[in-house]
Amino acid sequence: MIIDSHSHIQFKTFGEEEKDLIKRTLEKGVWMNTVGTQSTTSRKAVEIAEKYEGVFATIGVHPTHIFSTEVEEEGSTFKSRSEVFDYDFYKELAKSPKVIGIGETGMDGFHIPKNLDKKDVFAKQKEVFLLHYKLAQEMNLPLVIHVRDANEELIEVLNKLPKPICGVVHCYTSDWKNAQKYLDFGLYLGFTGIVTFPPKKTDPQPQLDLLEVVKNCPLDKMLVETDAPFLAPQKYRGEKCEPWMVEEVVKFIAEFRGLDEEDFNNQVLKNTKKLFNIK
Repeated sequence: MIIDSHSHIQFKTFGEEEKDLIKRTLEKGVWMNTVGTQSTTSRKAVEIAEKYEGVFATIGVHPTHIFSTEVEEEGSTFKSRSEVFDYDFYKELAKSPKVIGIGETGMDGFHIPKNLDKKDVFAKQKEVFLLHYKLAQEMNLPLVIHVRDANEELIEVLNKLPKPICGVVHCYTSDWKNAQKYLDFGLYLGFTGIVTFPPKKTDPQPQLDLLEVVKNCPLDKMLVETDAPFLAPQKYRGEKCEPWMVEEVVKFIAEFRGLDEEDFNNQVLKNTKKLFNIK
């Protein structure tokens, strides 16, 4: 068994494919955590999770949904809907036994509304992140943390919180220096199909930096994920990513580190169950 620790199977991208997708994934021995990004996708994540064994939910407001802004992901463009983090709404959702995490929350310096100052955007993102943190503490659930072009800002916020911090930095793409800081906070690192991509000829360093993290990250602090429908592993590049493709992430990391694939999978399975308290 494998657990895709971060996917968005409830997104409109999958539409009527949803049931077949879940069936196909579960038949391949892959469980999945479906992650909300706003109230509607969080509610739907819970509804789906409650229907299936092996499907779980994480709930929260993505930093790109705090303000309305143009978002581009893998060739698709949409305008995010501005949303206030309704603490009571998410607290009620979190009472479901299938909710295993709070998020995805965090900080994003890549999608900044053109009419707003970056400092003001970061200040609001920080405020909303701390509300997620408060809810996670109250409900005894881990945080699922997003960070893009904002490692410095996020680390500054995390530095002021009690340690250890229970959670995961999902879709980790930064360097070893930042990774060490997150690990020192007690956080896990989640790796997606991005690790399987070849370095860009025009700018290979980011991928080389990421591979250094893959090489050095303690095995008991690693999670694997897809971020489906985005970031299909290299083998399936150009296709819509599905949770079962997480097996390619497991295979790549095991080979890259010279580990037995089954042993590595068992380790990340143990890590995922421990962090999210999955029985």
